[in-house]
Amino acid sequence: MFSDGVLGLAKAGALDPAQPVTASFAFGSADLYAWLDRNPDVRMLRTETVNDPARIARRPRMVSVNSALQVDLLAQANATWAGGRIHSGFGGQTDFVVGALHSAGGRAVIALPSWHPKADVSTVVPRLDGPVTSFQHSFIVSEQGTAVIWGHDASGQAEQIISQVAHPSVREELRQAGRDLGLGV
Repeated sequence: MFSDGVLGLAKAGALDPAQPVTASFAFGSADLYAWLDRNPDVRMLRTETVNDPARIARRPRMVSVNSALQVDLLAQANATWAGGRIHSGFGGQTDFVVGALHSAGGRAVIALPSWHPKADVSTVVPRLDGPVTSFQHSFIVSEQGTAVIWGHDASGQAEQIISQVAHPSVREELRQAGRDLGLGV
């Protein structure tokens, strides 16, 4: 899926003219739809083609960037469940995480704010209380910083998430919860 950000890249000349923009759907402004109309540099394909992890993995240095509603100290992401209810579908997150991690030099990134202002809660929790959308990420990123996940054991991952991603107001609480989980943070 793409939106007006791709149109901005196209207008700036930042897209590779040898590679068509490929997606299964687009959502955006009237300008985006006008640019899409009969554009030979855009290919709209079925989701099962675009989201095929084996196809994604064939792209060297593939970087998937996906959002989440929550992450936990085990580096698991929840992109679907909020307040005990389904918030949205997970789309291609799982496919792109797996594809990127199997790509030569690829990386899988989860991005989220450290604090949810509307719900007034931390988005980093000790353990997810709902479904896990994806796991085994390379990095988890918030406005606080970047946690390097890949290559660390569970304790190292938890420490990275607490010190680099979590909102400062909940870090000590998360460290205690991590100790209670046996993570030694």
